Amino acid sequence: MFKTSLFLILATLLLFGVAYPLAIWGIGKLTPHTATGKPVERDGKVIGFENIGQSFHSPKYFWGRPSAVGYDASSTGGSNYGPSNPDFLSTVQQRIDTLLFYHPGKTAADIPVELVTASGGGLDPHISKAAALFQAERVARARNMDVRGLTGLIEKQTKGPYLGLFGPKELINVLKLNLALDELPQSSQQ
Repeated sequence: MFKTSLFLILATLLLFGVAYPLAIWGIGKLTPHTATGKPVERDGKVIGFENIGQSFHSPKYFWGRPSAVGYDASSTGGSNYGPSNPDFLSTVQQRIDTLLFYHPGKTAADIPVELVTASGGGLDPHISKAAALFQAERVARARNMDVRGLTGLIEKQTKGPYLGLFGPKELINVLKLNLALDELPQSSQQ
């Protein structure tokens, strides 16, 4: 019985203490572009990361999902407040008030939930197509452009589920959408 226990301990140690970490390390070496957060560059300078949300506050850009950690990748996490917590409710109400200020004519019921609640990790780089469309009029007004052209850009930036099966129906990477917005010719922004 002692030999069996010792064998199981050594086998488990080798499997989970050596083989598994080496396999994960090897996969990371085979796909290095996915292990670095997928840096996004403009003019040779890293301006953000595809897999890490960023804060956008200007009315001429699309805003992403709020972050409970200030988009700090070194301390990911949510606020851990429950839906009846007064601090949580106050924070959500402030976000609703801000959105309603910048989107006249809209109501709180029009606001997609991810624009007022932080994700569990605090770094979500995506919003739904509905959240982008909600903001389209504000961005078009701030850039003096036709909202239909902006809607077309949103459609181009919308990604469906992986292999058509896995994941949310329609997501948009906010950083990529804002970069595409900046690349539009000035003639479309009149």
